[in-house]
Amino acid sequence: MKLLTFGIFVLILSLTLVVTYWAARRTNTTSEFYAAGGNLSAKENGFALAGDWMSAAAFLGFTGLTALYGMDGSLYAVSALAAFLLILMVVAEPIRNTGRYTLGDVIAYRMQRPQARLAAVVGTAIVNLAYMIPQLAGAGALMKLLLGVPYSTAVIFVGIGMVVYVRFGGMIATTWVQIIKAVLLLATATVLVTWLLAEVGFNPLKLFSIAEDKYGLQMLAPGNYLKHPLDAFSLSLSLIVGTAGLPHIMTRFFTVPDAKTARKSVIWLMFLAGSFFLATTLIGFAAAIFVGQDAIRAVDKGGNLALPLLAQTLGGGAGSIGGEIFLAIVCAVAFATILAVVAGLTLATSGTVAHDLYVNVIRQGKVSEADQVRVAKLSTLAIGAIATALGLLAEGVNVAVLVILAISIAASANFPVIVLSLFWRRFNTAGVIGGITVGLVSAAGLAFIGPAFMGKAAIFPIVNPTILSLPLGLLGAVVGTFLGGRDLANEERFEEVLYHAQTGAEIH
Repeated sequence: MKLLTFGIFVLILSLTLVVTYWAARRTNTTSEFYAAGGNLSAKENGFALAGDWMSAAAFLGFTGLTALYGMDGSLYAVSALAAFLLILMVVAEPIRNTGRYTLGDVIAYRMQRPQARLAAVVGTAIVNLAYMIPQLAGAGALMKLLLGVPYSTAVIFVGIGMVVYVRFGGMIATTWVQIIKAVLLLATATVLVTWLLAEVGFNPLKLFSIAEDKYGLQMLAPGNYLKHPLDAFSLSLSLIVGTAGLPHIMTRFFTVPDAKTARKSVIWLMFLAGSFFLATTLIGFAAAIFVGQDAIRAVDKGGNLALPLLAQTLGGGAGSIGGEIFLAIVCAVAFATILAVVAGLTLATSGTVAHDLYVNVIRQGKVSEADQVRVAKLSTLAIGAIATALGLLAEGVNVAVLVILAISIAASANFPVIVLSLFWRRFNTAGVIGGITVGLVSAAGLAFIGPAFMGKAAIFPIVNPTILSLPLGLLGAVVGTFLGGRDLANEERFEEVLYHAQTGAEIH
């Protein structure tokens, strides 16, 4: 069985490496490395966006939380759907029109100050690293279950893989790996949902009824995991606004030729990822019924392996040929999912280090394309090493909880600064620094003293801190703006910035 599993892994990895080789031959310029030359269609970018968002947190963490805590876990998936509407209606077009490669470009387009771009580098790098850690933790848990490989070995292997994809293939490779992964993931979810529904006569309501009989009404009621009355609201708020502040999601809008294509990309994202998120609730409840919560916790206390264990059970159970084959396929697809997502995160982070920090802050734009790509590839190595080291420390923590930390920082630090840069005339560089600093520190600090990390000893009672850290981030941006004084040149450019953000055209 281990030989079969290894063969499936090798097959999927070989496919992605072939794509990377193909992409490397087409990645020569800065635009191709960072943004695939800006030539992706709406469908291609939509599948890649869906691949970016259908991460290990969604595939493993959301289903695990639902299996262990019922409907509270499903809120993680459902809340994400509303985020796509905000992206479609508010930020996709302005970001596409005002940026080039990174979120730092969007902010600097308005502020035209190196300090503002430097603050954007900090916000981007910390959010991306926080998002990478749970992906690596999920990979470690999968490999440990499937092949008996030590957790640390699996995390290091993924770290090497993500560096290879980005170092040689850039955004072109990352995009097509994401597309392949999204197709595999959606196909796997379709087969799994069809299979589990067949077990209950294709009546999804029967799943909820059986879960209630087995575990009690609390599986269908709120408060099983999100115990504070404000927890559900804070979670939804975090996902809705935080997704619009995730750098690796937003930079995908630079890979398409115009704002119209960017909007169409979001439509594809909504249907593809939305369908998958709805399926995770059914998969989570089925895992609780057919595998059992005790069995899930025995393998991984965070519940991250509920879905692979369900696949094994539906296939005939541990030791059966069908069970082991389906388990191997699901785990291999999940592993491809993780590799693709961390590659996208690594690219977004190396982009902000090379393009924002090195080119525009340190060298003040005086650098050749070849040097910029070289620095981006070198920074990929450093970022890969740092992310891998942090991933080694995350063993046993539910990956969905760790992703919430990243999204809370994005919601509290990045999102306020992006929106205020685009829509508030008075906003200035001091406001950028104040918003990112206060939002980042408050989100991280409140998360670490909350239930997700301290359990019953928590000082802050709410799992997701966005309900407080987002207002604090906004307050930091506003106070910083007024303390920084009037920037008349910046305010005079506001009409031009707003017009360009909405139309993509320059004022002459």
